[in-house]
Amino acid sequence: MNNPHIVVFDGVCNFCNGAVNFIIKRDPQGVFVFTPMQSDLAKALIKKHGIDANTDTFMLIKHDQCYVFSTAALEITKELTGAWYLFNAFKVVPAVFRDLVYKAFARHRYSLFGRQTACIVPTKELRSRFIGI
Repeated sequence: MNNPHIVVFDGVCNFCNGAVNFIIKRDPQGVFVFTPMQSDLAKALIKKHGIDANTDTFMLIKHDQCYVFSTAALEITKELTGAWYLFNAFKVVPAVFRDLVYKAFARHRYSLFGRQTACIVPTKELRSRFIGI
């Protein structure tokens, strides 16, 4: 794909790795590519888009625009197969409120789902979907 959407995720977070697998299974066209936030590419994207380097969130770079927190997750659902696009109905809720819930969950993701000591290593079949690693 010439202009893939880049998902920046926490490469040591079990929940985040599960979310990446969830997206891949519902993205047969390969619209999304992935890079862990621990990668040099992710750090460069964070800097380029003026995101605080201490921001610990899922990010989506789509058409050179950066989405964070709940808005990133909702933007991703637009492109997935199935009825996942229906989650965009939550955009009627102001982002500040959606993000409160998102950030509360994110703060506890390691205690709820665990973490790895190193970033995920994609299988040979999925390696083309990962960049900057």
